[in-house]
Amino acid sequence: MIVPFKNLPPESRVWVFPSDRPFREEELGKLKEALTNFLSSWTAHNQELEAGFDLPYNRFIILGLNQEKVQASGCSIDASVHFIQELEKVFELSLLDKMSVTFKQGDYLSHKTLEDFKKMAKERAISKSTIVFNNLVDTVDAYHNFWEVPAVESWHNRFFK
Repeated sequence: MIVPFKNLPPESRVWVFPSDRPFREEELGKLKEALTNFLSSWTAHNQELEAGFDLPYNRFIILGLNQEKVQASGCSIDASVHFIQELEKVFELSLLDKMSVTFKQGDYLSHKTLEDFKKMAKERAISKSTIVFNNLVDTVDAYHNFWEVPAVESWHNRFFK
């Protein structure tokens, strides 16, 4: 069962999928439709899951799941990963690359490989105060409060030593 993301309880589980490029205007409707269809039929052990999505900056897919009612199972998580892989193919983008970093440069979002990010930190092209997206957040509350943070407040801090 799909619910508005804003209605999910703070302790709801989240998964963050950063895109290697912004979603195009003409893709947004199709992307929202695909997410709505998937989450409307997402189940765990034949029980309907209460889930929602967010598309911040037209650059990320955030899936949220209220586990107070029904918890995700291995099979339901696998189904979500397969769904995300299908979106990658359909929209020709990368959503599962864990070796990249998305961060703000002024009003612009940059998406770089981890190696390039390290190099930029070493060259001081970015700083500890650079706003990064900590895609390791795992609850709605953490998403709202600790997803967009200065690099010094996330795991990215290790690159500024």
